Amino acid sequence: MATTTPKWHDEYDFIVIGSGAGGMSGGVAAAALGLKALVLEKTDQFGGTTALSGGVIWIPNNASMKAGGINDSEAEALDYLKHVVGPDVPEEKLRAYISGGVEMLDFFDQHADLRFDAALKYSDYYPTVPGAKPGGRSMEPEPISRRRIGKHAAEQRFPDFLKSGVMRFAITVKESREVMDMTFKGKMLMLRNILRYYLDIPSRLKGLPDNRQTLGRALVVRLRRALLSWRVPLWLNTEVQQLLTEEGRVVGVSVVRDGKQQALRARHGVLFASGGMGQNVALRQQFGQLPTGETFSSDAPGNVGDAVRLGQAVGADLAFMQCAWWTPSVKFPDGSVLALISGKAMPGSIFIDSRGKRFCNEAAPYEDVIKMLWDNHSKGNDSVPCHMVFDARARREYMMGPIPPGKIQKDSRLPPEWFESGFLSKAVTLDQLAEQIGVPAQVFSESIVRHNDYALRGEDPDFQRGASAIDRYYGDQSVQPNPSLAPIAEPPFYALKVYPGDLGTKGGLKTNEHAQVMDVKGSPIPGLYATGNCSGAVMGDSYPGAGSTIGPAMTFAYLAARHAARRHTANAPERESTHA
Repeated sequence: MATTTPKWHDEYDFIVIGSGAGGMSGGVAAAALGLKALVLEKTDQFGGTTALSGGVIWIPNNASMKAGGINDSEAEALDYLKHVVGPDVPEEKLRAYISGGVEMLDFFDQHADLRFDAALKYSDYYPTVPGAKPGGRSMEPEPISRRRIGKHAAEQRFPDFLKSGVMRFAITVKESREVMDMTFKGKMLMLRNILRYYLDIPSRLKGLPDNRQTLGRALVVRLRRALLSWRVPLWLNTEVQQLLTEEGRVVGVSVVRDGKQQALRARHGVLFASGGMGQNVALRQQFGQLPTGETFSSDAPGNVGDAVRLGQAVGADLAFMQCAWWTPSVKFPDGSVLALISGKAMPGSIFIDSRGKRFCNEAAPYEDVIKMLWDNHSKGNDSVPCHMVFDARARREYMMGPIPPGKIQKDSRLPPEWFESGFLSKAVTLDQLAEQIGVPAQVFSESIVRHNDYALRGEDPDFQRGASAIDRYYGDQSVQPNPSLAPIAEPPFYALKVYPGDLGTKGGLKTNEHAQVMDVKGSPIPGLYATGNCSGAVMGDSYPGAGSTIGPAMTFAYLAARHAARRHTANAPERESTHA
């Protein structure tokens, strides 16, 4: 590792690279622990991939689930993770995450305006595994107005679909559950949100997004507000070009800010929270992530693996580079990508490959669906893209991915380019639909008949759809005997192109239980930390529950700041926040 001793332009105690939930959590935690912190973001918008996400965190044994009547313990959480994650992640790192997650929530409850609600009916993704819970470990941020961060609201990252005119108003995870079923409560929620959105006339006239922030957008607004209250600067348009070292220790970074190069000292540590490499096709192919040579990632723009490149330059080891947070995704005609999280599980729909055959349990955890897709594709059954097929009843009643229920938005009000481009196909008969999407009509028809028979029986012998609590959660509880299964029988019929996408990559710098980056010899690199998707995931090649990306990102950011603060004066008083 080279030693560099530049002339410092400025000095800080703790420098964070990246402004998603992990990065901003690290900045807030460092400041609250008495460190002079700085957060760097290379793009012109803050929020990272978190701002494009559901914003859910998976934290076992949290107080909110206990208040809701669901008991949990560190031992049960560890049992669950050991079964799901397997032996590839050291037990001490799993333990650090479980205990650190609860500490992180308590810490931010005291030092920042972070509020979360436990999703009490949202089960772990593998509910039959020892240690699993029927709900409560997944938590979502409470809504907040983007006006709470003043002028900085203009710097916030937003998903492309919020700019497209489809589903512009914000809803929470809990609200979306009601909306998916279109219950009376769901209809009232939808109506209330529509009215609130359009009655905010000043914002509508200015073409602004919904001021009510939910999901990942609520989380990044709350964290941005916390940075402001702790007076932690967040520099946009600032790209890190090099880690600076002295005698083997990372002591700072060389950056280009608005075209000017600067050397910034970090007395107690540098934290990488710069996102994965979802948008770097070449790097992903190098590590075998993209069998088809294409990426359909929901990762934020600019996430091209900077941490991997810069970390390796100072001797960092890597972990889980072949892995990603896989999910079915749709690619709009304009090239933007949206993860297909819940719509894939609604009754009256199935996935079919180029043969016109089903190949998976569509309601399974989204990572498992894509692993089944890749397995099917590897056997010579072209599955990229596959199609989600559904009928008029499903179209009318449910949100089918990016498509609002037909009760709310009829086909005539959908963007015409959706149909013109083949993004969404529609036909009066199954044979006509098969011709449109290029699959054998007879095999396709047989697949539908087979599925319809299973739906009427309420069981799926082929793929066990609806056998799991998480399958049924995403279904329609009014559909019986299986909320996940309904016949595809009412014309017209639809097919939505679906691709093997991801929420981001999960391979990166190898870290220990303190979030310290490890070198290729197995020792920590002094002064260097990593969290989130630029680090090797604590979940390994698994996805234990909703929030398994952001929960660890925030937890290990907190643990990194805490570890770095120990280099600070042992009895230094904590800084005071301006937050009331």
